[in-house]
Order: sequence, then structure tokens, then C-alpha cells
Amino acid sequence: MTTTLEAQEPVGVLLRHWRERRRMSQMDLALRTEVSARHLSFVETGRSKPTRTMLLKLSEQLEIPLREQNSLLLAGGFAPAYAEHQLSDLPMAVVSDAIRKILDGHLPYPAIVVDRHWNMVDGNEAVPLFTTGCAEHLLEPPINVLRLSLHPDGMAPRIANIGQWRAHILDRLAHQIAATGDSQLTSLHRELSAYPGDDMDRAYDTRALVVPVRFRGSPDGNSPDLAFFSTTTVFGTPLDVTLAELAIEAFYPADEFTTAAFRR
Repeated sequence: MTTTLEAQEPVGVLLRHWRERRRMSQMDLALRTEVSARHLSFVETGRSKPTRTMLLKLSEQLEIPLREQNSLLLAGGFAPAYAEHQLSDLPMAVVSDAIRKILDGHLPYPAIVVDRHWNMVDGNEAVPLFTTGCAEHLLEPPINVLRLSLHPDGMAPRIANIGQWRAHILDRLAHQIAATGDSQLTSLHRELSAYPGDDMDRAYDTRALVVPVRFRGSPDGNSPDLAFFSTTTVFGTPLDVTLAELAIEAFYPADEFTTAAFRR
């Protein structure tokens, strides 16, 4: 179990960072947390020391991720509020078992578990459907699924709508960066944006409900294109950092041809 983090900035600086990221004024935040705007201003400038309770209330209103809440508490001189277990730790046994049941229950379709940086934590036996033909260096742990998806040596050459899929991935990643301010995600976005390939295409079919990923079939037509859309499952009201950062991406057939292909 891990509970120690390093806080590199004063607590007031961190608070102001999150308040400004959420585009919230001092007055708005003060009203939501029933703290005087003057006191909040003093906390941000370092003239007043916040209590642990105040920091947790502010974190809740600012929707600060659990990991960053721990950093905020450390910066304020308090112990972290949330533990961080590995999935292999005994307290996580029930969670690990549930994840395995979800992954296996989704067969024959692919499903993966990813962390906050889109590194694959686990997957079911259908994952090779996506990864076959990808370069070995992209399949060495930790496998970053976004890098694997858009890299020229990864899945990109097999994706028929790569311009559309590229725009979808980068837009989704940009929204995640805006919400978290994560520097590793920012670097990843910069890397993925620099990959050669088709221009991004945001001209989605207005009749479509989701953005699918379409894999090219065989040139002889014996194997048709396969199209999938994904759903994301997260754990509700987590009180563990690891659990809060895990997501299950499950892929489903996006058209009748793909559905029929799995019935053969």
C-alpha cells in the first residue's frame, strides 16, 4: 500500500491552480464551501493555514482527483486521506475478481482495463484481435493503448477511418487533460499529435450515435471490415487512489456485419 506523495508547491498555490482550472472565482468557491472569500484569499496567498476539513471541502467542490487531493493535504501539513493499493494487494481481491468477471464475461469481444495514463492493466483473451501485427516494442509493458492505437507501427495501418479515430482520441485526451492537468497526458497528447498519418477528420456521420473504430478486412474480401464502439466503466464513489483511476473499456460490434462475423 502506498500513501506518501511529494507536494512540490505550497498549499495555497495548489488551491489557486485548481480553482483557476475549474474557472471558478474566489467568491464562488467561498460561497459553495461556506468559507469567507477573505479567508480563502489568505489561504491562497499563504497568509492563513487551512484546516484538514477545509481542504477536503474545497477539494470536493473543485472535483480534485483523489491523488491530487492527497498532494494537497500533504502540502497543507496533513496526512493523505486516501490509500493507494495495488490490484494484487489483499484488500483489492474483491475488486480484482470483479474486474476479471467483467473482462471474461465480455467475450468474444475485446475488453481492457486502463489506468489514468491509458496504460493497459489487464485485458481479456480477445485483445489480440486488435494487437495482432503491431510492432513488438509497442507491446512491451506498460502498453499504452492510445500510443498503440495511433502509432504507425501499431494499429493505425489497419484502421480504415484513422483520420476520424485520430480526432476522436486526441479530443478525448484533450478533455481529460483539461480536467486533470496531468503532465504525462499532456506529453502523450503532444506525442500522438506528431505522428504521421491522415489529417484529423471531425466530419462525423450526423446519424451516428458513437464514433466507431473500423478495421480493414482482407483485400480479397473474404474477411470484411470490422467496426467497434466502446463503453467506459468506472468504479462509483471510490476511496482508493488506484480504484479511482481505473477504467474498463469494453468494445461492441458497431454494425450488423461485425455482429455476424462473431456468430460464425
